[in-house]
Amino acid sequence: MIDPLFEPITINRMVVKNRIFMPAMHMNMAGNYAVSDRLVDFYAERARGGAGMITVGYATVDELSGNPGNIGAHNDIYIPGLARLATAIRDNGTRSSVQLNHAGRYNHSMLTGGRQPVAPSPIPSRLTRETPHELEPAEIGEIIQRFAQAAARVKRAGFDAVEILSGTGYLISQFISPLTNKRQDRYGGDFEGRIRFGLEIIAAVRAAVGAEFPLLVRMNGNEFMAGGTTRTELQEYAARLAAAGVDALCINVGWHEAQVPQIVTEVPRGVFGYLARGIKERVSIPVIASHRINDPELAREMITDGLCDMVAIGRALIADPYFPEKARSGRDRDIVHCVACAQGCFDNLFKMKAVECLCNPRAGYERSRAIAKADIPLAVTVVGGGAAGMSAAISAAERGHRVTLHESGGHLGGQLLLAGAPPGRGEFLELAANLKRQLELSGAAVVLHSTVDDRFLQDSRPEALILATGGRPIRPLIAGAELPHVVQAWNVLTDNVVIGRRVVIIGGGAVGIETALLLAEKGTLSGEAIKFLLVHGAESPEDLYGLATRGSKDVTVVEMLDELGTNFGKSTRWGMMQDVERYGVKTRATAKVVGITADYVRIECGDRTEDIPADSVVLAVGTRAHNPLQNLAIASGIPFRVVGDAVQPAMVFDAIHQGFTAGREIG
Repeated sequence: MIDPLFEPITINRMVVKNRIFMPAMHMNMAGNYAVSDRLVDFYAERARGGAGMITVGYATVDELSGNPGNIGAHNDIYIPGLARLATAIRDNGTRSSVQLNHAGRYNHSMLTGGRQPVAPSPIPSRLTRETPHELEPAEIGEIIQRFAQAAARVKRAGFDAVEILSGTGYLISQFISPLTNKRQDRYGGDFEGRIRFGLEIIAAVRAAVGAEFPLLVRMNGNEFMAGGTTRTELQEYAARLAAAGVDALCINVGWHEAQVPQIVTEVPRGVFGYLARGIKERVSIPVIASHRINDPELAREMITDGLCDMVAIGRALIADPYFPEKARSGRDRDIVHCVACAQGCFDNLFKMKAVECLCNPRAGYERSRAIAKADIPLAVTVVGGGAAGMSAAISAAERGHRVTLHESGGHLGGQLLLAGAPPGRGEFLELAANLKRQLELSGAAVVLHSTVDDRFLQDSRPEALILATGGRPIRPLIAGAELPHVVQAWNVLTDNVVIGRRVVIIGGGAVGIETALLLAEKGTLSGEAIKFLLVHGAESPEDLYGLATRGSKDVTVVEMLDELGTNFGKSTRWGMMQDVERYGVKTRATAKVVGITADYVRIECGDRTEDIPADSVVLAVGTRAHNPLQNLAIASGIPFRVVGDAVQPAMVFDAIHQGFTAGREIG
C-alpha cells in the first residue's frame, strides 16, 4: 500500500516527490538582505531530511516591504545568493520556491531607515503603533511590477517555483480586508475592488515567469479578525486565484494581531485543517493545509480524509529536519516532535535574533554545532534524567563516548513531566518521550532508581561527569506555610494531592499560572462532551461555552510583582493570560502574602490588608538549584560540568541547550 504522505504530486508541470511542504518562515538569518552561509546550511539540512518541497522567505520586493534580516529579491545583486540557496536545496533532492511579500503597515520605520510604511489606507497598525502612508494609484502599480520583477529574479536564480504571500495581515490582505482598506477607488470599496490588487499581482507575476513556471499563493483560510474578510469571501478569493492561473494554494490562518492562538502549544494538532478543506472544495488545484501539523500519522489522515493534498510542516522541520525520511522509512517513533513553544523560533524574532529551537540545539547552527567523533572515547556519567541530563547524554554518546545516565527516580523526564501536566501543554510529555527514544538510539545506558554519592564516584571513577540534578521547589518563609493544607505546585501538577474547592496559589509566574489553569478546568466539560451536546442540540452554544470555561473550583493567584506570567515566552504569555480571564481565575498583583491560616490567606496590597478564603494553598514561588554532588566531584578530581536547573533555574530551552553543549564538548 502506498503511503499517502509519500505519493508524488504535480504542481503545474513540476513533480514533487512527496506531500511534505516546508512553508516559508522568517529565519532572520540573512545579512543585509543577502543569503548567508547559515541560511544555506539550514535549508540544505532540511532538504537532506527528505522534504518534498521547501519554500524560503519571505523575500522582499522593495526596501519598504521588509527589513535587512529578510532575504532580498528586490535587486539583481541578490541573485547569486539566491542561486546558491536554490542549488543547495536542489542538490539534496528537494524542490524549492521563494515566497515574495510586502509587509505594508506591519513594517516599522525603525527597520526602513525612518521611512514611513505604506498601506491601502492610513489606518494605524496595532503592532507598530504607526500610521502608514496611503498608497497612490501610481504607487500601487509600481508595487505590482516589483512583485513581477522579484518573481523573475527567483526564476533566474534557479528556483523551481515562486510563492506570493496573500495573507497574515500583510499588504495584499490589507487591501482585501475592509478593516484596513477604506479606499473608494478601483482598489477599494466592495469585494471586487478589494481583491483587485492581489489578482493584478498574480497576473503580473504570471506574465513575468511564463505559463509553465509554478506559481503558488499562501493565503488565509480565516483572518480571525472581527469585521474583516469573512471565511466565505476568502474561499471565493481562492477560486478567483485558481481561475487567474495560480497552481497551488497554501492555507494559513489569522493575522499577526488576531486574538486566536495559531502556532503555540495549546492549539490542537491539525485543528485548522477544516479551512483547507473549505477551499479544496472550491478549487481543482492542489491545496496545502498548515499550522500545528507535527506528526506524520496526522498528516496522512488529513490527506486521506480529503482535507488537503499536501501538508505544510514548518516548525516541526526546525525541530527535526529528518522528520520526512524517518516517516518514509517507517521510523515515526524516532521523530523529535515540535512542542509549539515558539521560544526559539517566533520569540527570537521579537528579540531581533535568528531562529533557534528548544527541541533541536543544532537548528541554525548546522555547521558550527556539528558533532564529530571524539579521538578517545571516555567513560561518561550523567547524573539526572531530566531535559538537561538526557540532552547531555545524547550528545556525549553521539561523540562516541561510553555514556551512562543515572536517575534517582523511576522515570525519565524531570520537570518536563510537570510542564506537560496543565491543559494544552501535553506536547512537553511528548518531548520527554522523544528524548527518551533519542537516548535509546544513541546507545547510552540508563539506570533508574540510582543513587550517585561519594562512594559511587570513588568506585566507578568516571572519566567525565555531567551533573544535571535539577532544582527543588522553594518553600517561602511565611507564617503558616507548614500547615497541612499548604502544598507545592509540583505536587498538584503530578496529581499527588487532593485540592479543596477554594484555592489560593502563591506565585504568579509560569508555574503558578499553569497550575491555576489546570485547577480552573476541573469540572468543565471535555471537548468530546461538548461535541455530543452540541450535535444533539442538548444545550445552546452560549451555555456550552459557560460549561466549558467554568469549573468547580474557585481559584485565586497572588503575585508580588505588578504583572503575572512574566517568565512565559512572548508568544505564549498573551494566550495564557487570556485563558486566566476566560476560565474565571481571580488575580491579585502587587500583593504580598503575610500569613496563612486554616481558613484563609492574608495579603497586603499597599496599605490595605485582605483575607482570601482558602481550603487549599498552593506554593508556586520558584525553584532553587539542587546540586549536592559538585563538592564531591571537586574532591574526587573528576572533570565535571553542571547543567540545567542545577546551575540556575531557567527554561526548558536553556536546559536542553546547556546539556547538548556539555555533552558535545567532552573530549
